[in-house]
Amino acid sequence: MSLIPSFFGGRRSNVFDPFSLDVWDPFKDFPLSNSSFPKLSEENSAIVNARVDWKETPEAHVFRADVPGLKKEEVKVEVEDDRVLHISGERNVEKEDKNDTWHRVERSSGKFMRRFRLPENAKMDQIKAAMENGVLTVTVPKEEIKKPDVKSIEISG
Repeated sequence: MSLIPSFFGGRRSNVFDPFSLDVWDPFKDFPLSNSSFPKLSEENSAIVNARVDWKETPEAHVFRADVPGLKKEEVKVEVEDDRVLHISGERNVEKEDKNDTWHRVERSSGKFMRRFRLPENAKMDQIKAAMENGVLTVTVPKEEIKKPDVKSIEISG
């Protein structure tokens, strides 16, 4: 095992590798017959590992977060300290199975949180958020930066 991360080789997936990019799921290979627990675990691990892209366009800063299976009521978009965009979400799932001889309840939960310090040109009072097909899009408009007037000076001599 190398102590130096590989920037040129693909993704690493070793639970003992400190530079591994994968999150270890202790229940991934857990043998539960006729159970949906691994499925619940997979759904919530997608939330915990939510990917957020930040793209800057000439008009705005656009954040896109992949949050599959979350409802808009389970996601929060907030502004902290006047310049910090805080995107978070939480999901709690409970599945109950009963019959005459047994009763089983499976619970699964997952959370994610991302914070972004926005630049000075962000219009904090005009932030908009929308959610469609498991993708949260947050748009932060930008103020126009005025370019300083340039005046030519003639050189004598």
